[in-house]
Parts: sequence; structure tokens; C-alpha cells
Amino acid sequence: MGGCVGKVSSCLLPNLCFVLELPSDFYVILLSSFGQGRSIVEEKLDFKGGNVHVITTKEDWDQKIEEANKDGKIVVANFSASWCGPCRVIAPVYAEMSKTYPQLMFLTIDVDDLMDFSSTWDIRATPTFFFLKNGQQIDKLVGANKPELEKKVQALGDGS
Repeated sequence: MGGCVGKVSSCLLPNLCFVLELPSDFYVILLSSFGQGRSIVEEKLDFKGGNVHVITTKEDWDQKIEEANKDGKIVVANFSASWCGPCRVIAPVYAEMSKTYPQLMFLTIDVDDLMDFSSTWDIRATPTFFFLKNGQQIDKLVGANKPELEKKVQALGDGS
């Protein structure tokens, strides 16, 4: 994130949030209104009931990629953010898919918790899904497009 001191995040489309990196000499004033009972601080995404591995460190990532390679599993990596509405909507779908396709490995990475790591993947919007085989990207999906995500995961799951 060289030279960046912060980010502006915005959900402008119904299934996509944008992440903008700000240079240190750029100033932004954000005016927001929150509905009753809505908190500025969002809770972490909930993947309960699924087989989603939450990645919190680069070491976690390396370990899971190594494990998937050893087991011959394709990895589905979800780069998301707790403040992202579309990410929150797709999270239960992602968790359900992780149960339906145990032959795949499902990972989730919070772009705010692992900013430097996420920037190496050139994340420009959340959610962004990467599909990896032997540690190499074989496909990518940007946005919370449920039918397209299900189609890609099913194709990879059925081909495993």
C-alpha cells in the first residue's frame, strides 16, 4: 500500500463494494447518515455452519495453500470486508457451498485485517473470489454474483 494512509470504501452497486487507496496528501470528507439502530462499526462476517477457514495471517494462508496442494484440492478464496453489504449477503451462500463441496477448500480473507497481503492480490472491489489450483489462479469473480459464483464452484467441485 506504499504511500497510502487510508482507504475510502463504498458500495455503489448492489453486489459490489469498491476499495480506493488514498495517497498521503489526499483529503476526503465523508458525510454519512445511519438509520436508527445502525452502528458505524460493523461486525465480522459470519460463516457459521460452514467449512470456511478464516485467514488472519500470511502464515495461515501459506499453511492452507500447502494443505490444499497436498490434498489435491482447489481453493476458493473470498477477499471481503465486514463493512461491505454485498459481502454480508453472500457470506451464508459461501458457507453453504463449503458444506456442499468438501472436495474444495474455502478460505476467507478480510481485506482490512490483511491489507498488505490483500494488496498483493490487487483487490479493487469486494467481494473478490479467486479460484486456485496448486497455488496458481485458474479463475476469478468480482462481486457478489450468486448465480455466477454457484456456477463456478459447481463446475470446479464436479470436476474434482
